[in-house]
Amino acid sequence: MSRFPDKYVIGLTGNIAVGKSLVRQMGQHLGAYPIDADALVHQAMAPGAPAYKPIVDMFGQFILNPDKSINRTVLGQIVFGNPVALQRLESVTHPVVRQAISALIQRAKQKVIIVEAIKLLEGELINVVDEVWVVNAKAETQYRRLLSKRGMTPDEAKKRILAQNAQTDKLKQANVVIENDGDVEQTWKQVQVAWNNIVNRFLNKVSTQSMPVVAVTHTSDTSQVVKQGPPPPSAPNAPAAPAAQPVQQAPTMAAAAAAPAPSTTVAPTAPVGQPAASHNVHVRRGMPGNAEKIAAFITAHAGRNTTRMDIMLSFGQKSYLIAQDSDEQIVGLMGWQVENLITRCDELVMRPGAPIKAVVDSFIASVEEFSRELESEVCYIFLPLSTTRDIAEAFKANSYMPVAINQIEVLAWREAVMDATNNGLAILEKRLRKDRILTPI
Repeated sequence: MSRFPDKYVIGLTGNIAVGKSLVRQMGQHLGAYPIDADALVHQAMAPGAPAYKPIVDMFGQFILNPDKSINRTVLGQIVFGNPVALQRLESVTHPVVRQAISALIQRAKQKVIIVEAIKLLEGELINVVDEVWVVNAKAETQYRRLLSKRGMTPDEAKKRILAQNAQTDKLKQANVVIENDGDVEQTWKQVQVAWNNIVNRFLNKVSTQSMPVVAVTHTSDTSQVVKQGPPPPSAPNAPAAPAAQPVQQAPTMAAAAAAPAPSTTVAPTAPVGQPAASHNVHVRRGMPGNAEKIAAFITAHAGRNTTRMDIMLSFGQKSYLIAQDSDEQIVGLMGWQVENLITRCDELVMRPGAPIKAVVDSFIASVEEFSRELESEVCYIFLPLSTTRDIAEAFKANSYMPVAINQIEVLAWREAVMDATNNGLAILEKRLRKDRILTPI
C-alpha cells in the first residue's frame, strides 16, 4: 500500500536497454514528477553522501579515483557477476535511495510520481508504489541498443542481458506493459493511454489546482495498445474532495499534430534595457504534436537537417520550449531537461532578427519555473563558443555566469556537465536554491 495517500506513485521498471528512461521522460511531459532511482545511487556514493564511507570501508581504498570519488567502473567489475558482493553493495545503497525517494515524493508538487528503478520488484521499493509499469523490448532490440547507444562490445552486451532477472517475471507483476521496440510514436500512444487511466481513476478525484496535468484521449484503435495486467497493488487513499477545476482534456493525437501545445505566457526576469514585455514574447512547452514545427524551425535556422522523427526521439531525452511573437510565429527554441535535480539547457536556436533579450528572459523564466517544480538545485546553459555576444550577455544579465568544469564544486553537478558537454561549448551556471535536496540524503 502506498505511503503517500495524496500522491499516486508509478513504479517503472524493465530490463536493461528496454527504454525505461524514454517512458519516464514521456510521463514528465504529461505532468508527472520523475525520479530515477538508479541515478540516485550514484549521488548516494558521492564523497560526503551517506553511502560513501560504508562502501569504501567494505570494498577498499583501491576503488577510489585520484579525487577520492568512487570509481564506479572498478566497483562494477567487482560486483558484476558476483551475487554476494552485489548484495552487500545493495544493502548499503538501497536504504539510502529509498530515503531519498521518500523525501522527493513528499516534496513534489505534482500528484503523480514516476519512479524508475531496474530492481523495483526485487526489493522494498515495491511497497512505495501504487501501480507497476513494465517497459518491454525484444532481446534483439536490447542488444542493438547496448551496442549503438552505450558503446558496449558484443560480449559485454550479451553478458549484461543474460545477467538480468528474467523479463517474464517482471511482466507477470505488471499493471501496465509498454512495448518499446523502436516505434516511438506507438510508445507515446501507450504512455498516454496509461496516463489517461490514472487521470480517470485518481487525478479527477483530487484537487488539480496548480497541477500541470495534460490528459490526451485517443481513438478506439489506440486504446488496445496498452496491455492491462492485474489490478494495482492498492488504491490510493486520496481524499474525495471536489476538483478545483476540471482536468484539461487535450485533443486527439491527430488534432494535436495539427495544433500547438498549450501555451503559458511567462513574465521575463529582471529586464535590462528595453523591457522584454514590450516585444510580447510568450513561451509554450513543446509537445510531440509540435514535432514537425520544431523540426522545420531547427532545419531552417540551425543549419542541420532535422526530421519530425528526430524530434520524437529527442523527446526521450529532453523537453522543448517554443518562443512565439504576437503573430504566433516561432522566434526561438530551447531544448532542456531536468535529471537528478540538475537542469541542463543544451540547445538554443534563434530566428534572425528575433528580440534576443526578450526571448532569453522568457526562456529563463520558464525553465526556472519548471525547475522549481522539479526541485532542481542548479541550472547549466551550454552555448557554442561561436555564440554572439548579445546572446551571452542576455544570459549573464539573468545571473548565469561562466564556469569551468573543474570549478564546479558538487561532484554530481560536475559529472552531469561532463556528460553533456565538450570543448566546443561554453558553460554558464546558476544555482537555483541555497539548500541541497539530497545532502544529507
